[in-house]
Amino acid sequence: MNPHQHPLPSGFTATSTAQEVMRSIDLTGKRAIVTGGYTGLGLETVQALVAAGARVVVPARSPEKASAALAGLPGIEHAELDLHAPASIARFADDFVARGEALDLLILNAGIMATPLRRDGRGHESQFSANHLGHFELAVRLWPTLVRAGSARVVALSSLGHRFSAFDFDDPDFEHRPYDKWKAYGQSKTANALFAVGLDRRGAPHGVRAFAVHPGSIRTELVRDLTPEDFAAFGLPADGKYGVAPQGQSVEEGGRYKNLSQGAATSLWCATSPQLAGLGGLYCENGDVARPIPEGEVFDGGVRSWAIDPAQAERLWSLSERLTGASLPA
Repeated sequence: MNPHQHPLPSGFTATSTAQEVMRSIDLTGKRAIVTGGYTGLGLETVQALVAAGARVVVPARSPEKASAALAGLPGIEHAELDLHAPASIARFADDFVARGEALDLLILNAGIMATPLRRDGRGHESQFSANHLGHFELAVRLWPTLVRAGSARVVALSSLGHRFSAFDFDDPDFEHRPYDKWKAYGQSKTANALFAVGLDRRGAPHGVRAFAVHPGSIRTELVRDLTPEDFAAFGLPADGKYGVAPQGQSVEEGGRYKNLSQGAATSLWCATSPQLAGLGGLYCENGDVARPIPEGEVFDGGVRSWAIDPAQAERLWSLSERLTGASLPA
């Protein structure tokens, strides 16, 4: 396990906001890509990056929706990208690489959660496909631009949902076991965390560092596939209208769930904080590095060992290369 997988401490908490972690951060001249950056946490992240001076490209499955959401923000571009479709990923990445620009920040924010069983065009389970495989292929294809930056960071949004499941290497696509939407979500979030470990090992010699992030519990469009029974299982109203801290209030003042600014804070901290200089391959939450949770200990935040295990990360990397056909240059 990474010896740095423990709180720094950073001085930030669950109630810290995007504005607080970005205070004094200057991104003038920096280029960022934020998947899913036109709604929810992604949009909040993009707005904070732009406020700090960054130029941002937002890949979007729905360019029309992205155009409307991003209207008026300076230094923003958007382009079509479907994380379920390899041809779409290749087209977006190849177009960006062809510019000859450096990519300083890659924030892999887009995702889906607890969906009914669906498969992509290659037969992969949809959460594994969109949350991990699509982002893996995107990052690998953008590799030359990350190396060109000389000091780039990649942030993969994981989740406390990783606790639902380690990665099942024997049946990642639920071809032989009954489909469980929460286990499928859990293993995809475990995959996000392992991806950060694997990418950081490869990237560190080139100045490319990677982090996995649990943003906190926030009500966004991610809950669109949840049923009343799902909400009830989490002790929430069946209509999903649970207590969210209003912008400008703390979690304790406004409810048990973070607002968007608090939710975006950890991704932004990992992407920009000088406190993380020289570090990488870490799972972070609440504006700090998370503590590892030993087997048998009740999970109350932190990260399970299966999501940060270097051997599992290497195994997943090899599988992902095989399934996507994408690999870093030798």
